[in-house]
Amino acid sequence: MVTRRDALKLSLGAGLALASPKFLFAAPAGAAITRAIPSSGERLPVIGLGSSATFSRAAGDDAASLSEVLRTLISEGGKVFDTAPSYGESEAVAGRAVQELGIADDVFWATKVNVAGREADATADPDRARAQLDTSFERLGRTSIDLIQVHNLGDIPTQLGLLKALKAEKRVRYIGVTSTSKPAYPKLIETMRNEPLDFIGVDYAVDNRDVEETILPLAAERGIGVLVYAPFGRTRLWQRVADRPVPDWAQDFDATTWGQFFLKFVVSHPAVTCATPATSRVANLVDNLGAGRGRLPDADQRRRMIELIEGLPSA
Repeated sequence: MVTRRDALKLSLGAGLALASPKFLFAAPAGAAITRAIPSSGERLPVIGLGSSATFSRAAGDDAASLSEVLRTLISEGGKVFDTAPSYGESEAVAGRAVQELGIADDVFWATKVNVAGREADATADPDRARAQLDTSFERLGRTSIDLIQVHNLGDIPTQLGLLKALKAEKRVRYIGVTSTSKPAYPKLIETMRNEPLDFIGVDYAVDNRDVEETILPLAAERGIGVLVYAPFGRTRLWQRVADRPVPDWAQDFDATTWGQFFLKFVVSHPAVTCATPATSRVANLVDNLGAGRGRLPDADQRRRMIELIEGLPSA
């Protein structure tokens, strides 16, 4: 199995150019590309940091390395950190780290709530949900959290209701829901149409484009920000490209590594606010952040990227 560690050759893809008007958002070399949160206009860098997968595993035994990852996120122009109480020790370790580093107020902290589980008809105990939310506030050490989402669409009436109340109290700035399950997309779409959401969180990758059909256009129509999870298809895309070189034409949109290739595809969709690939390695994080600089692929280049990946054997 070829992993990110095997494939990565560190580089910061950068350049000075104009993106296609259809896909906008070019930036000067070295400057982070940003997108506006539709409900407020606040701008966020298009590449952030997630804390599932490798970050979650490292949180159990290597907190020091994760502190360096978080410090690098901020020092290299990133901002968004996505976590959840269900990601092992990720939320607790990251909360301690940002306080010790003195960067808690520099991080756009996106966490989640769900005590209902993943069953479609499961219900949430409001007291348990409140306790989980209180723990998240304690871990971050802030009186206000930037974004809290209902994880996996768990008991929307109860848990989103709690988030609405917290937003009204100004304890939470933005609220939303998440789903990375295609069978749950109809429920996600219904929630997007009927609830006052600031954000959704969904899975999206060059070989996983189902959200392009309805969800991303609906987010644009409704003014809902989009966080993207699993932009590498978890490990699927790394296995698919194996040891192949990045095509020369990827330099036309300033991608010099496969990680940047995959991420630039995701964030070149205009409805996407930020992609949050998870990593516990500084080198991988810096490479990921490089995808948020320079040019982004236009519509023709996106089609070529899809054709390339679809022409490779499936993982």
